[in-house]
Amino acid sequence: MMAPVTDFIATEARLGAQNYQPLGVVLSRGEGVFVWDTEGNRYLDCLSAYSAVNQGHCHPKILAAMIEQAGRLTLTSRAFHNDQLASFYEEIAALTGAHKVLPMNSGAEAVESAIKSVRKWGYEVKGVPDGQAEIIVCADNFHGRTLGIVGFSTDAAARDHFGPFAPGFRIIPFGDASALEAAIAPNTVAFLVEPIQGEAGVVLPPPGYFAKVRELCTAHDVMLILDEIQTGLGRTGRLLAEQHDGIEADVTLLGKALSGGFYPVSAVLSNNAVLGTLKPGQHGSTFGGNPLACAVARAALRVLVEEGMIENAAVQGARLLDGLKRIPTNTIREVRGRGLMLAIELHPEAGDARRYCEALQGQGILAKDTHGHTIRIAPPLVISSDQVDWALQRIEAALRQDFS
Repeated sequence: MMAPVTDFIATEARLGAQNYQPLGVVLSRGEGVFVWDTEGNRYLDCLSAYSAVNQGHCHPKILAAMIEQAGRLTLTSRAFHNDQLASFYEEIAALTGAHKVLPMNSGAEAVESAIKSVRKWGYEVKGVPDGQAEIIVCADNFHGRTLGIVGFSTDAAARDHFGPFAPGFRIIPFGDASALEAAIAPNTVAFLVEPIQGEAGVVLPPPGYFAKVRELCTAHDVMLILDEIQTGLGRTGRLLAEQHDGIEADVTLLGKALSGGFYPVSAVLSNNAVLGTLKPGQHGSTFGGNPLACAVARAALRVLVEEGMIENAAVQGARLLDGLKRIPTNTIREVRGRGLMLAIELHPEAGDARRYCEALQGQGILAKDTHGHTIRIAPPLVISSDQVDWALQRIEAALRQDFS
């Protein structure tokens, strides 16, 4: 017999570090766009594990690939070759146009790997004096939780009392090309940026911003690193969010949906100029590029393309965005997003967004609040028109709820 919900939550509170504040629901099963709690209640997942389950929960083809590979070989370390890594390289390179691939595990590891790689490129190729390389980042960024990364965060909760931090980062406003131009100096090796700032509340840059960014980085021999860990792999209605602006990054970071939610898999995609500076023994990961990860990632990429999930994200995202904008309530300040990466920003006087997420839970929808007054809406890319319409009815009911 399943333990009561309160038992699970109480045990977590007693034994776990309190670094999360989840909604009061205990999930036990998932399929497609839906998850079920331990009491059998069904919810439409509008977070998708921060875009890690773009392909839907427990996709049968990814599951089959994982089970098959797990019965053959799971881990060799990179001390030896395995029969899945080369095929993973070929398939992700063909899909994205990358010339070199560095496989890692988590998104934060991909970010850290990119930082190391562009610094090394700066010293060995660009000619930056040793120890003087500088990377430009944006205010309100989110690139992970490691010590190196939180050192250039502007979120007090992410960085307070975790220092001292490593130097070498300059912070500028997001979406301001003039600020980037002013910040570039002779020792600048890279500009690290999200195409859309996800954790900041799905913040889109102004039109033409990334075209100008690409122009500036090229002109000053600065590597453009696009963190597509959340925006990539179909989330915005294109394979990569950069495609909306018609540009190509020098370094692209992927993670999350690279495994469809089955396994931690990430990758740094770049060229020989950047990743070619890494020599044996200078960087690595015991689990990075392991055969189980590669088999899962290959299946995750395959279903994303073969089942038209990217195109569906564009169609259903437009439908959902239009429907959200039509909700007749004074609670909403702004609805924004691209593809199925959307946000509802509430008027401050409407109160904290978390209570609306709790109201959504009561309507059968799971969503996540961020930065006080914003609700993120990001269902799996397999969502149908009928499911979008069903969600819109319940979102409207929750947003029109009277909390007075």
